Amino acid sequence: MIENRYETFVLPNGIRLIHKEKAGEIAHLVLMVETGTRDELAHENGLAHVVEHTIFKGTQSRKAYHILSCLDNVGGDLNAFTTKEETCIQATFLKQHYRRSLDLFADIAFHSTFPENELTKEKEVILDEINSYLDSPSDEIYDLFEEMVFNGHPLSRNILGTTDLVKGFHRQDILDFMAHNYSTDQMILASIGDISFKEFERLAMKYFGEQPPHLIHKQRELFKTYVPQNRTETRNNHLSHCMIGGIAPEFCSPLKMPIVMLNNVLGGPAMSSRLGLNIREKYGFAYSIESQYTAYGDTGLISVYMGVDPDSLEKAISLVYKELDKLCQQKLGTMQLQHAKQQLIGQVALSYESGMNELLGVTRSLLMGEPIEYMDDIIRKVEAVTANDFLEVANRVFDRKQLSRIVFEGEV
Repeated sequence: MIENRYETFVLPNGIRLIHKEKAGEIAHLVLMVETGTRDELAHENGLAHVVEHTIFKGTQSRKAYHILSCLDNVGGDLNAFTTKEETCIQATFLKQHYRRSLDLFADIAFHSTFPENELTKEKEVILDEINSYLDSPSDEIYDLFEEMVFNGHPLSRNILGTTDLVKGFHRQDILDFMAHNYSTDQMILASIGDISFKEFERLAMKYFGEQPPHLIHKQRELFKTYVPQNRTETRNNHLSHCMIGGIAPEFCSPLKMPIVMLNNVLGGPAMSSRLGLNIREKYGFAYSIESQYTAYGDTGLISVYMGVDPDSLEKAISLVYKELDKLCQQKLGTMQLQHAKQQLIGQVALSYESGMNELLGVTRSLLMGEPIEYMDDIIRKVEAVTANDFLEVANRVFDRKQLSRIVFEGEV
């Protein structure tokens, strides 16, 4: 499989550039910063997310309307998101608008003014977002599960923060948080599009290169102590909701590919996953059932979620444990292993058809300290997974004594 390669460069201020020249009318641009919820102090919980929202609310030269319409007016798309470890601004646009996009990114990243009146309005939007999560038990249970598993550690904190904390944030809080956490050498400006790397470098130097270096040597608190927990709450819901899971390998672990494949077989996006076939299809117990693997810099989390009729809750939980035990006790046959590999390779290839998905994945890998991986590299890693690798990682993450569980019991 032949594909164009990424080229890299480091600006004098430490910002890393990566770009892949790709023919086509559409271009993608990402600015990712290695700052997220886990970098907040307890009284700052939710502040990284507030920064992401308010960074679009005005700069020294643009009002909020001009920021939001800058790419909208030429058919582009501008967005942002916050995770527990990163903050990201992203845009998709026609290739002739690289200059416009880079100018906008640099302006909002380094010259946002965070007007107090705009912050007041945006906090109301965030409070609505918090309440919408609280109104959705299928969303809320994910946050409570991580809170329980990572108990007392910064990873346990909700990305959105709490109502009381968000209400109390002011402009100076944002400025202080950014000063302590946004380091230019922890930023990556990444692009895929139909311009040469030389031109991308020239434009990046023009708009980002004159920004003075701001270097911070922060140390994240590592997650070291996990104690399995069980928690049950009674809720006024028609469905019961349940999550089962525990600690898994970190982002750069050599076991990452086996755990990704394991998760895919168990309850990934395919309708033929084991949870889908043996619980949803066979018994009709769960409208929604899935597994998820989340990798962080120093740890990871694997979990099973299901929403199920209260009368079927105990039987469904028993069936989930049965599927986990099977993965720990029964080695995949040759055909099963080959099917799992082909399925994962196909899913990755399809996701890479979206240039933005590829760019986000590559950028996060670089932030985590991994080299750039191409489809050929991914295929080789998938093909190298053995049935013994699969069995080893299943026993590591699905040991019954190491699993946590949270249940929202609905009305019977």
